[in-house]
Amino acid sequence: MNARPPREVRRQHLAEEIEEIFRGSGGTYGSPKVFIELIRRGWRVSVNTVAKLMVELGLAGRKIRRRRGLTRPGKRPAAPDFVRRDFTAEDPDLVWAGDMTEIDTGEGKLCLATVIDRFSRRLLGYAMGTRRDAELVVASLHMAATTRGGDVRRVIMHTGRGS
Repeated sequence: MNARPPREVRRQHLAEEIEEIFRGSGGTYGSPKVFIELIRRGWRVSVNTVAKLMVELGLAGRKIRRRRGLTRPGKRPAAPDFVRRDFTAEDPDLVWAGDMTEIDTGEGKLCLATVIDRFSRRLLGYAMGTRRDAELVVASLHMAATTRGGDVRRVIMHTGRGS
């Protein structure tokens, strides 16, 4: 007779439950959160046992990075707001607006800078890179100027944190 001892059977069931909780979290839960979920489900087990089993199963939680604000107040005074937060335009090429955002990809973050014409709402220029810097903004402005057949010498840039 090849009956498995009750201890091994329990350990197998525990391993299956750990895998289920881990997969249900999208692979983000580490042993402390898996342990808490096991306790909620009625298991009597220690956090160290859960951690040991997760290592044996090759399960490691991913840390989810929280977004933090990227705009920091500078030492220089802010430029005057010539459009007074009114982004409407009566004609093309009077008011351009730009924005920068970060996109999380499987290979790391990607920064995207864009420029649109507020009159037509047309995307005039964009640039992508790994760093959020002035080079990216300048590249998107140059593309916008090329799209409109001009240059960026008369562009006044204002940075703000919203209303």
